[in-house]
Amino acid sequence: MTLMSWAGAKLHAEWHGFADTCAVDWGLRIDRLSVYKTSMSKRQAMQEPTFLILTALAAGPQHGYGIMTDVAQISGDRVRLRAGTLYAALDRLLGEGLVVVDRQEIVDGRLRRYYKLTPSGAELLAGEAARMQANARIAVGRLRTLAGGLT
Repeated sequence: MTLMSWAGAKLHAEWHGFADTCAVDWGLRIDRLSVYKTSMSKRQAMQEPTFLILTALAAGPQHGYGIMTDVAQISGDRVRLRAGTLYAALDRLLGEGLVVVDRQEIVDGRLRRYYKLTPSGAELLAGEAARMQANARIAVGRLRTLAGGLT
């Protein structure tokens, strides 16, 4: 790619809002095009695994395996996160500022990292829970109306 076509692609990406810029310690800029630049605050509805991860962390800091077992328990074993899915989600949530690393420790020669919910993560979770609760209330009301009309 020539410098001119790269610059044009970068301008196009910035115009459409999906260019990320990262600074490197040596003062160099690294630009990357990201077609999938979205944040939780822009989404209409949170994906269930994300909701369950944030719900698990609402109980307090947890390490990865603790989050996986808590998510399974919260969902009645309906959702069982695999390690790759969990850590990809945690990386995204860290990047969005919804969770932070609380502490790290070495257990049996392995690094164990604990994550905790940030205030903005708690706020987003509360908003999503309220949205889901409002939708459920409407659904229950309509089902009652439907059941009353069927008798």
